[in-house]
Amino acid sequence: MNLEIREFENLKMIKAEISGTSLPFPSYLLPHKVSLLTTCYSILTIWYIAEIDDIRCLMENFDALSHLLASPKKIVITTHQNPDGDAMGSSLAMWQYLKKKGHQVTVVVPTNYPDFLKWLPGDKEVLIFPYQHSKSKQLVDEAEVIFCLDFNALSRINDLGQQMKLNTRAFKVLIDHHLEPENFADASLWKVSASSTAELVYEFIQLNQDAHLIDKDMADCIYTGLLTDTGGFQHPNTTPKVMHIAAEMLDRGIDPSYIYRMVFNSFTELRLRLFGYCITEKLQIVPELRTAIIALDRNELVKFQVRSGDTEGIVNYPLKISTINLSAFVVDRTEMIKLSFRSIGSFDVNTFARKHFNGGGHHNAAGGTSHDSLEQTLKKLETLLPQYKEQLVY
Repeated sequence: MNLEIREFENLKMIKAEISGTSLPFPSYLLPHKVSLLTTCYSILTIWYIAEIDDIRCLMENFDALSHLLASPKKIVITTHQNPDGDAMGSSLAMWQYLKKKGHQVTVVVPTNYPDFLKWLPGDKEVLIFPYQHSKSKQLVDEAEVIFCLDFNALSRINDLGQQMKLNTRAFKVLIDHHLEPENFADASLWKVSASSTAELVYEFIQLNQDAHLIDKDMADCIYTGLLTDTGGFQHPNTTPKVMHIAAEMLDRGIDPSYIYRMVFNSFTELRLRLFGYCITEKLQIVPELRTAIIALDRNELVKFQVRSGDTEGIVNYPLKISTINLSAFVVDRTEMIKLSFRSIGSFDVNTFARKHFNGGGHHNAAGGTSHDSLEQTLKKLETLLPQYKEQLVY
């Protein structure tokens, strides 16, 4: 059900109007005012319950989790390596929500994340596993509940995944929207059609009938997740529901222009020069396959002093060319080669990345890895692409 009833409190407000006089009614309907408003209230209540039931059906073992969270617990929230806006936004929104419910909560991430996300409320409380290893390890070991947000396989959280496996007592909760999740969680809210994990965190809060607890700080985090995973509300996953949730976050007091500026327009000089270099010097067009490829080696990363998050978004730029349907960004990260794929239309980069580069993601946005050299990886990619010509040329 796409209709978004923002929170049950809104229905209570409607019911309160039944006995009041503030709602304008045509004079000929005044004798029927109470019955009409009562009927409207009943219909909205049914819609709300249907929406909650729809989410509840997607949430496996919700009752067990609800029972567990009925009393204060030690909780760890984690997300995937190299966290993006949705990963950090959803994690910090959930962190704030669970704190309001009286739990002892910490966000532990497997790697560092971009500076353009470090304005998010709660950022100062985040632990980075490799940098604060002892404290992070202790918290994971002692956790009674572990929330796993925005990833579908434990390999996506590096060494933190092994640490999490050692804690067999913890109740593990998966909240994610990526395809084909591993079966490692005791409870899950998994929905491929969701725009983002931030959307699912909102649904989780709604499922617990706690939407009234969302304040501006939580709204900043949820909106950031929506904004980044929909590409600034321009990808096909920008559904009516996304816009309803975004509108509610505005009602909570967020400043959308500030969030957009912090996330998308807070480059360093070197990062901007890196983007320019990629477009002017490194962009390779394969016109017969409607494909663009950008590749960076280790020396180029050093030249531009690339830090966590600095290359984020580069893969999207070739898609601004009207004849390009597939963009690939390949970068030598020393320990492995990282690949990012973006497509427009029907070409399924999730299947492509999963089949050839040990990766996956979404239909139009996916990633992968290679343990070959940069040159070998590029050669493999260039050899594979002609096999998909019929799918790429449309």
